[in-house]
Amino acid sequence: MTARRQARRHVRPPGHPPTGWLPAVRTAVVLILLCGGLYPLASVWSAAALFPHQATGSLIEREGALVGSALVGQAFVDPGYFRGRPSAAGYDPFRVSGSNLSPGNPQLRARAATTAHALAAEYAVDPARIPVDLIAASGSGIDPHISPEAARMQVAHVAEVRGLPQAQVAELVTAQVEPPILGVLGQPRVNVLRLNLALDALGPSGAP
Repeated sequence: MTARRQARRHVRPPGHPPTGWLPAVRTAVVLILLCGGLYPLASVWSAAALFPHQATGSLIEREGALVGSALVGQAFVDPGYFRGRPSAAGYDPFRVSGSNLSPGNPQLRARAATTAHALAAEYAVDPARIPVDLIAASGSGIDPHISPEAARMQVAHVAEVRGLPQAQVAELVTAQVEPPILGVLGQPRVNVLRLNLALDALGPSGAP
């Protein structure tokens, strides 16, 4: 009688799910295939099909040559171009970072004051009128945008260097202002690379 009772204990009732390590292994394999294989492939394929330009890095070409990405800022040193935000990462997309200095850090304050006075001398404006995005680096170090105010402050200088009417350059800046996403997300902004490419279409830089 005792042996029969022990045998009955080891018999799985009908409809009872299996126990042990095998179901766990099966579940893990299925999840790995779904989450680590099918889902990433479907996401990449969908992105490439729906947003082919963005999926490849929003690259910009001119006359068959790659000139940059709409998502990555660049250092424009030619005085005939609009300048973007400073970068603590050297505009390197593989080293995205800020300066990691607090707002009260003396080194950061000294750097900001030096940059503000240099810009004031170059653009012949009061240091207090320099927009903060031309003084402070972004958190990523590769922000490709500046504010419309920062772009308009540079209009007179760029127009003089290139020998273009100031009104024409000002109209170009206005045309390049991007509104907030969906009208509510973010602030109006200007993509510096796109602006400078549009500027090149008006005439060559006056720098030697």
